[in-house]
Amino acid sequence: QAQKGKVVPWESGGCVTPRELQVACLSEPCSRQTRYARPRRWLQLWRRGVAQAAEERLCARPAAGAEGRSEAERVFLHMGRTMKEDLEAVVERLKPLFPADVDVVAAYAESYHEHFAAQLAAMAQFELCDRDTYMLLVWVQNLYPNDIINSPKLAGELQRVRLGSLLPPRQIRLLEATFLSNEVASVRELMARALQLESQRWAQDVAPQRLDGHCHSELAIDIIQIISQGQAKAESISLDLGVQIKHVLLLELAAFLRSYQRAFDDFLERCRQLRNYRGNVIANINNCLSLRTSMEQKWQNPQDLPGHLLDPLNELKSHGFDTLLQRLFGDLKPLFKKFTQTRWAAPEQTLEEILSTVADRLPEFSELLDSFREELVEVVHLHLVKEYITRLSKRSLVLKTVEQQQQLAGHILANDAAIQRFCAQNGSSATWLHHALPKLAEIIRLQDPSAIKIEVATYATWYPDFSKGHLSAILAIKGNLSSSEVRSIRSILDVSVGVHQASKPLFSLIKVG
Repeated sequence: QAQKGKVVPWESGGCVTPRELQVACLSEPCSRQTRYARPRRWLQLWRRGVAQAAEERLCARPAAGAEGRSEAERVFLHMGRTMKEDLEAVVERLKPLFPADVDVVAAYAESYHEHFAAQLAAMAQFELCDRDTYMLLVWVQNLYPNDIINSPKLAGELQRVRLGSLLPPRQIRLLEATFLSNEVASVRELMARALQLESQRWAQDVAPQRLDGHCHSELAIDIIQIISQGQAKAESISLDLGVQIKHVLLLELAAFLRSYQRAFDDFLERCRQLRNYRGNVIANINNCLSLRTSMEQKWQNPQDLPGHLLDPLNELKSHGFDTLLQRLFGDLKPLFKKFTQTRWAAPEQTLEEILSTVADRLPEFSELLDSFREELVEVVHLHLVKEYITRLSKRSLVLKTVEQQQQLAGHILANDAAIQRFCAQNGSSATWLHHALPKLAEIIRLQDPSAIKIEVATYATWYPDFSKGHLSAILAIKGNLSSSEVRSIRSILDVSVGVHQASKPLFSLIKVG
C-alpha cells in the first residue's frame, strides 16, 4: 500500500510509516520531554495495531478448500498460508520503509506467532480425534518450522527472532504419545481386517490371481502398505517419531504374522477338498518373500532381524511345502521299500524309477516363485537322501565279504551321483548333503577299523546329529566286523569333534531301532 502512495492509519489495523510518526510528533508544539515520549507511545500503538491486524487476518474465515479436509484442517491451512504470505510481504515491502531500529519483521512475526500458538493451544485442550491429533503435530513439528519459519524467503529474517515452538514440549510429548497409540491401533485393525478378507477368499474357494505365471495374493502388498503408511505418517511429523514407531510397528507385524500363520494352518487343515486349495497354498508361500524383504529393508541390519519376526514366515512356508509334497512323498514310499525288498539287487533301476516319479511331479510346483521352487527342490533333495539312508539303516542287509561290501559301496556312489545331478539340474543348492552318501559308502568299503574310525570322526563333523545308533545300523551291514571292533569304532563318537559348518538336521530325521 505504501508503494501505491496510500497510507493506512494504525486505527484501521494497518501500519504506521516513519513519515507518519514524524508528522504526528511535529504536528503541535511540545516540550522536549513530550517529544521524546510521544514516539514511544506511538510505537506501542503501532505494535497494538500489528497484533490486531494479525488476529483479523488469521481469524478470517478460510475460503472453501478441497473436499475431504476437516474444518480444523482448513482453518490451520488458512492460518499457515496467510502467515507465510503476510510475512513475505512485510519483508519485501514494509521493511525497506522502516528505520533499522524499528524491527518491523520481528513485530509482525511475533504477533502472528502468538495468535497461531494461541489457536493451537486452545484446540489442544479438547479431546481430539485421531485425524486432528495428527494434523496438530504435523503443523507444530513439521509444517510451521520447515515450511514457514525456514522457508527460503523468511529463514534469514526469522532465525534471529527465535519464535520457538507453537506448543510447549510437555504438550507435544503428550500429543505424540496419543498419536503413536492411535496409529498403532489403526495399523493393527487394518491388518486384521485384511487377513479376515483374505481368509474368507480361501474358504470360499476363490482362485488366486496369477502374476507372471506365479500364484499371487494381494495380502502381502496390503500389509506392507499399511505398515509403510503408518511409518510415513510418523516421519511426516518428525524423524524422531518415525524411529519410535518403527520398532512398535515391527512388533505389531510380528503379532500379525503369528495370526497369519494360525489362519493359514487352519486353512491347511480344514479346506483340503477345495478345488483351488493347492493354488492358494502356493500363493501364501509366495507371500513370504515380499513380507520378509519388507522387514529386512526396514531393519537396519537384516542379519539381526529377530527370530520372532521370521519364525512365523518360516513355519508358514514349511507347512506349505509339507502340504504340497505330501502326495509325492506318499508315492515315493513304496518305491524306496524296493531297495530292501530286493536286498539291493538292482538299486540303479529302483532309483531311476524314484527320480522319474519326482520329475513327473515337479511341474505341479511351477507356480511357486523361482526362489521358493528351488527351496522346495532342496526339500525333495533332503527327502531322497534321508529315505536312502533310512533303507540302508534297516539292518536287513548283512554282507560278510569284502567284495560284497565294495559292490554296495559302488552302488551307493552311483546312486548318489544320480541324485545330486538330478537335484542340481532342478535348482537344488543343498551342497551340505553332498557328503552324506559318499562318506557312508566309504565307511562300508573300508576294512581297517582304524581307517573306519577316522572316517566316522570326519563324518560326525559334517553331520553332528549322526549318533551311535545310526553308526551301529550302518556297521551292521559289515558282517565281518567283530563285536569288539564295532564297540571300538562306536567309541569315536564319544570324543568331542568340531562341526565343519552350520549344521542342519539330517540324521535326527532318521529313526533307527
